Amino acid sequence: MKKILFIDIQNEGDLVLARKMGRELSKSLHFTSVNQAKVITAISELGRNMYYYAGSGSFVFEILGKNPKVGIKITATDNGPGIENINKALEPGYTTSGGLGVGLSGVNKLMDEFFIESAVGTGTSITVTKWQ
Repeated sequence: MKKILFIDIQNEGDLVLARKMGRELSKSLHFTSVNQAKVITAISELGRNMYYYAGSGSFVFEILGKNPKVGIKITATDNGPGIENINKALEPGYTTSGGLGVGLSGVNKLMDEFFIESAVGTGTSITVTKWQ
């Protein structure tokens, strides 16, 4: 089973739509309400970072089948400034924006799988997966 959805993030309305897509996908796969909230929160955090730091980007949502489980794989990609120190960015409390510093470290804890690629000047790609 594999279904792929794509959404460009150009404005805050697109972020709302991305969260809605994540909610509908996780609900259709019979995720618990807790896991639905984790998926939506991860999308919110990744989208906020994408929009705040890069100004735009995209999400790709994939429905995965792995007998007997199903999952949602989410890839957030942007062409922004990139992350200079990925290990530091994943530390709880680390921030460059004056926020709480729970974004990337929080997403890492919420999801079952987390992979990040980034280079200064070329952008960032983060792929996360939540299994039912």
